[in-house]
Amino acid sequence: MDANELKKLYKAGKRNFCHLSLRRVNLSGAILSGADLSGADLSGADLSGANLSGAILSGAILSGADLSGAIIWEANLSGTDLSKANLSKANLSKANLSRTDLNGANLSGAELSGANLIKADLSGANFLKTNLIKADFSGANLIKADLRGADLNGANLSRSNLRGANLSKTDLIVANLYGANLYGANLIKADLTIAILSEANLSKAILSEANLYGANLIKADLSGANLIKADLRGANLWEANLTGADLRGANLYGANLIKAGLSGANLIKTDFSVANLYEANLSEANLSEANLSGAILIKTNLNKADLCKAILESANLTGAMLAGTILSKQKIITAS
Repeated sequence: MDANELKKLYKAGKRNFCHLSLRRVNLSGAILSGADLSGADLSGADLSGANLSGAILSGAILSGADLSGAIIWEANLSGTDLSKANLSKANLSKANLSRTDLNGANLSGAELSGANLIKADLSGANFLKTNLIKADFSGANLIKADLRGADLNGANLSRSNLRGANLSKTDLIVANLYGANLYGANLIKADLTIAILSEANLSKAILSEANLYGANLIKADLSGANLIKADLRGANLWEANLTGADLRGANLYGANLIKAGLSGANLIKTDFSVANLYEANLSEANLSEANLSGAILIKTNLNKADLCKAILESANLTGAMLAGTILSKQKIITAS
């Protein structure tokens, strides 16, 4: 079937076009709202600017297709092959893209607010400045995806794989990243205000100048992460792993670091004022010039830590472990 015949049949009221072979067909600007194209082969097709709102495309093959600027809102694309497809500036709001193959697809500037992308393959996809507000990416594969400047406010990314993804300057306010894999991800200047990152893997992630104000990082793995000048005021880092992390100049005012692991961390000029570090492990950490005023350091492990020029005014060090701790260039506390 060619494009003209399909358009003619659609105009006549036909809506069932499932399992048709429409490879490389030119349907640019076509109106196919509500059409059933499930299982159809549209690989390499030109659907730019087409109206596919409410259409059924589940199981269809659209690999390499051009859907730029297309209207696809509330369409069913579950299980569809959209690998390397061009969906730039397309409207996919509230569309069902669960288990869809979008590997290497271009979704830059697209509208995907409220879209269902559960367990979709989005590895290497381009989401540059895409609207993904309240989209559901739970369990999705976003390895090395480009999400720079994307709006993921309130999005669900729980247990998604974002290993090596680029999320610099991304809006992740109130986003759910519970148990997500963000190993080595780029989150420079990302906004994660009040985001849920409990049990997430952020090992070796770059979070310099990121906003993590009030974020939930309970039991998160931040080992070796770069958190230079990050804003972690009021964040919950209970039992978080920050071993070897770089937090130079970071702000952890009032943060909860109960039983957190910070051994060997770089904490030069870090602000821990009024923070709770009860039973935290800061052994061999560099806390020179850090602000620990009013901090709770009860039973905290500070063995061999460097506290040279640190501010400890009103800090509570009851039961703290201080074997080999450097408090000044002249004074080292040794085990009794």
